[in-house]
This record gives sequence, C-alpha cells and structure tokens, in this order.
Amino acid sequence: MGTILKLYTDGACSGNQHDTNVGGWGAILEFGEHKKEIHGGEKNTTNNRMELTAVIEALKCLKRDGLTVQVFTDSSYVANCFRQKWYVKWEKNGWINSKKEPVENKEYWEQLLALVRRHQSVTFYQVKGHVNLDSPNTNVDKHLAKFRKLNGSEFSEEDFRYIIEMNNRVDALANVGIDENR
Repeated sequence: MGTILKLYTDGACSGNQHDTNVGGWGAILEFGEHKKEIHGGEKNTTNNRMELTAVIEALKCLKRDGLTVQVFTDSSYVANCFRQKWYVKWEKNGWINSKKEPVENKEYWEQLLALVRRHQSVTFYQVKGHVNLDSPNTNVDKHLAKFRKLNGSEFSEEDFRYIIEMNNRVDALANVGIDENR
C-alpha cells in the first residue's frame, strides 16, 4: 500500500449559539514527510459547521483523487456520521433525519461527501480533544485504552501521542481562525 494521507482537523466556536459568535477551523495535512497547516474562520456560525469546514477545506487542498486518507477529528458529530454511516439514510430519506426533521448543515455534508467520494478510501478516527499528555494528572494509559477501543488496537502509544499532539495543534489553529475574524 502506498503512503497514506493523514488529516488532523478541528473546529471551534466562541459564543456558540449566539448571534455574535465567531468560529474557526484548523487542519494539518500530512503525506509522508510533507506537512501543511491551514486555518480559517467566519462570523455567525456554529461549532459543528466549523468541524465540517475543517475537513472540507483539508480535502479541497488535495491535488489528486483516489487517495487513501485517514481523518483524525475530535468531533463525534463528524466521525460518527461516517463511522455509523448516518449519511446513507439521510440521502435515502431525502436529507430527513431519524427525528423526521431536515438534516442540519445539509449543504456542508453534501460538499464533504462529494469530496470523500473522490478518494479510494477515507477512514475517520475519533480523538479526545484537549488532552494534555504532559500533565502529571493525565492518565495516559486510560486515554490510550479509550482511543484504541474507539479506533483499533493497531495504534501504538507513540502513534497515540503524536495524534494527540496534532489534535492540540489543530485546536490552536482553529483559535487563530477565531482571532483573525474577531
């Protein structure tokens, strides 16, 4: 198998659910030894839209189709949609959810699905956000066990530490996006 493209993504929103909120998103694209950081933001948005935007913008950066992509996100909203295939029923039911209501952020989901479908395989992994592995109060073994339970046992502790480091970096990039849009 060739090199896997890894995307680390995060979205944030300051004042979520308020008319004067500001959102930001960040992403790191990693292909072998090559790494690229991107970020952005907007006013009057939501945290979920920023989480989706981070993945969308990262995938839009790709110059080739047919890649094998791994997406690491701390958004259960994004990860669960793909891991549990919510989008299959949404599309089948005309973008109506299980509560018989229109799916929120439909236009974002449609854009993301179109980008995902351009690739050979896109796998979503769920990461716990805001983990400080350097804190003496952090139970690394507990976090690692939970990560492996969610994502598979093939991840080493070294992999896990790196993924958490990247997740913390994209969180910082999302906050830069917020600051730039205040």
